[in-house]
Amino acid sequence: MRQSDRAPAYRAALQQLWDNGLLYPCTCNRRDIEAAASAPQEGVPHFGPDGLIYPGTCRHKPRPAAMPMDLPLRLDMERAAIATCFVEQDRHVYTSVQDYITGVGDIILSRRGMGTSYHLSVVVDDAEQEITLVTRGADLFDATAIHVLLQHLLDLPTPAYHHHDLIRDESGKRLAKRDDARAIAAYRAEGATPAQVFAMIGITPSAA
Repeated sequence: MRQSDRAPAYRAALQQLWDNGLLYPCTCNRRDIEAAASAPQEGVPHFGPDGLIYPGTCRHKPRPAAMPMDLPLRLDMERAAIATCFVEQDRHVYTSVQDYITGVGDIILSRRGMGTSYHLSVVVDDAEQEITLVTRGADLFDATAIHVLLQHLLDLPTPAYHHHDLIRDESGKRLAKRDDARAIAAYRAEGATPAQVFAMIGITPSAA
């Protein structure tokens, strides 16, 4: 499945949210957001899964009749938020309405020129593929609450989730390709067994 082939599905999901009054266009750039968030009346800037939480500058501007696709579209979290829950192995993880409003904020669901975002595309594509278990890194734990909310708003099933530990270097920094971190193949070439690689992310061979 390629995202480049999925534009109609993403647009349909956006249209559903737009028709329910849950999206609004945003004309702010990064500098605008940083300036608004750091204004004295806003207090200390807050950060969420997507970085600096959007202060809602465009939230109350008049919406056009038709959904625009040439502007970023944000989820109006004050309208969209509901209490959610997902299963993480043998426990339930709950997110309250207030957690979404103050801890996540009005996230972007469609970027200019893309017609989607990571959050929207992964939710729509997982449902299309009938995914029942999602295994991802612990760095995406907070993003999972966003995905569960979107599943509820779009009437899509919620899979079970498992968030594994991250492989880190000697200083505790997580390994990432953007930092030229070593690939798993490098560990394997040095003789690390699959079980040892699993152990790096906190998974025992029996659980794998």
